Amino acid sequence: MSREIAVLCSIDIEQTPESFHAHAIPEGVEIGPGDVVTLHDAPDVAFGEHFQGERTATLVRANVFVRLWTQFSSIFEIGELYEVGFSPASEALNVKG
Repeated sequence: MSREIAVLCSIDIEQTPESFHAHAIPEGVEIGPGDVVTLHDAPDVAFGEHFQGERTATLVRANVFVRLWTQFSSIFEIGELYEVGFSPASEALNVKG
């Protein structure tokens, strides 16, 4: 089985005051832990613009050791996603009232 696979990706990139995101979704393949997807010819999207379309990409499959390490280490790294603080808007804006 080849470790590199050429795939087609649906992409959605937006840089507006309403949304700031970039999604690249490979079509017809499963992505596993440790796999790497490289998008080719990604468009430049300036502030205020939104782009939806398709581009080619290369999917490089992880070997068994990388896959196992990624699964193991992700258990400890998921905590970084929870390091978010919430405070009232008045405190965040340093408003006294």
